[in-house]
Amino acid sequence: METTPRGDALTSRALREFANYKTNIQNRSKLTVDEYLLDLRIFFKFIIAARSDLPVEGEQFDSIAINDCGFEFMSSVTADEIYDYMSYLRQDRGISPRSAQRKLSAVKSLYKFAVATGKIRENPARDIDHSATKKNLPKFLTLNESEDLLNSVNEEKDGKTKLRDYAIILTFLNTGMRLSELVSINMEDFDRDMTALVVTGKRSKQRTVYINEAVKKAILAYRDTLTDEQRDVKDEKSRSRHPVFLSNRNSRISNKTVQWLVHKHLVNAGLGYKQLSTHKLRHTAATLMYHEGGVDVRVLQDILGHEQLNTTQIYTHVASSDVEQAVRKNPLANFKPDGEE
Repeated sequence: METTPRGDALTSRALREFANYKTNIQNRSKLTVDEYLLDLRIFFKFIIAARSDLPVEGEQFDSIAINDCGFEFMSSVTADEIYDYMSYLRQDRGISPRSAQRKLSAVKSLYKFAVATGKIRENPARDIDHSATKKNLPKFLTLNESEDLLNSVNEEKDGKTKLRDYAIILTFLNTGMRLSELVSINMEDFDRDMTALVVTGKRSKQRTVYINEAVKKAILAYRDTLTDEQRDVKDEKSRSRHPVFLSNRNSRISNKTVQWLVHKHLVNAGLGYKQLSTHKLRHTAATLMYHEGGVDVRVLQDILGHEQLNTTQIYTHVASSDVEQAVRKNPLANFKPDGEE
């Protein structure tokens, strides 16, 4: 199989048909079609990565397969995800506005083709213009909802994975770790007092993550339930390191398993309607630290491992409840003109 961007892109049936249309019907040059394919393969990979909490750059991102990205996949993409893609291009990739316009044009052209040929019904890119700058506030749980989620896990009757799941969700909500960071934690990554650990984030950059007493207690409670054999499970690549969180098969827990257990517990807690993911638990941690804990935005930047401050500043949005409360406290809120009762 080809390893070129064109070859990679053409593993997608939707992109194959789109390329044929551009080449044979619209008589576009091979160079132009290749540019479309390059942009669209990145678009598909981004959607997959964002949905699965995978890195959006580096070797793991490049290796994402798009062979299953057909018209059904296209139909599942939302306008919000396209806005997220545009933000990713500008903030994470740092591309110019002109290049962003070209990449959005590729997405809009693909969807226009798919609708025109009856492959899909709705076009999520239709109303997105070339100055797409929508600021999507991150989805997150409130403090009360976070407590409800944790209590729901703790009260689960089936105790086989309860302590593990509780420790995982509590770690997400207290540290704001990425999914890839959490599943990669080894016991050797903690310091002696188990108050901090080193994680490897994007671009293989390491940072220190501090944990509080609640997280430490939850992890130790979970590890205490393991057998000696389970505690001795070693990482497949580095035999000197021991994964903190294990699957039911006594190996390092996978991204998919963590995603599944988070979804399950959100549903059990009556929060399934919020359609949150593991990454949204990271948003929750950041929002709670900023709004409830009063953490400075630059400190929050270090906690989350953001390279750019503007990435962190999305959490400085004012909660809608705060806006409502402020309006109600306006000294003119109860004003009545003279003579009116």
